[in-house]
Amino acid sequence: MDFSEERLQKYKWPISVSKRINASPQQIWSTITTPGILKLCHPFCKENPVYRWPGAEARDAVHYYSGWILYRDFVQWLPGVGYDLLIGREGGEKSYVRWRITEENEQTGTLIITIYPYIFQNLPVVIRWVPYRFQIIPQLRDYLVSVLKGFEWYITTGQPVKKNQFGTHRWFSSPD
Repeated sequence: MDFSEERLQKYKWPISVSKRINASPQQIWSTITTPGILKLCHPFCKENPVYRWPGAEARDAVHYYSGWILYRDFVQWLPGVGYDLLIGREGGEKSYVRWRITEENEQTGTLIITIYPYIFQNLPVVIRWVPYRFQIIPQLRDYLVSVLKGFEWYITTGQPVKKNQFGTHRWFSSPD
């Protein structure tokens, strides 16, 4: 499935968070492309069933501790660099997500996740600005920070991330 930059233009105001990881970019790539890896790295992921893997037609699901289930449909797979995907409920609206790895040096890389949320995209800017700025951006930024901390933890320690290890999230985790 091809997802052009032109189609990406419909998504406004992306949210991007990066994390420097003391591991080679190749090790980061190997980790983020391991089937079912979210179960080990993602602090809000209860299950990560894989339906098709790897490549631009890959598909998996994220079963969150909150009870939500979101499906990830990969649209671009760039070996050693990253991938792009659409994520959302089955049959529902989808957000666009871009994962990228940059090299600091041979032993250090940066993992960057950028979300282009679908929510409020069809509303006029004057209406969507307030909820987007004060609700969506902070929640998604906190979410991405926790996810990136989880990948850093797993890559540098080899230990699976525990449920809510870096704090809870009101959308994606359960408080227990």
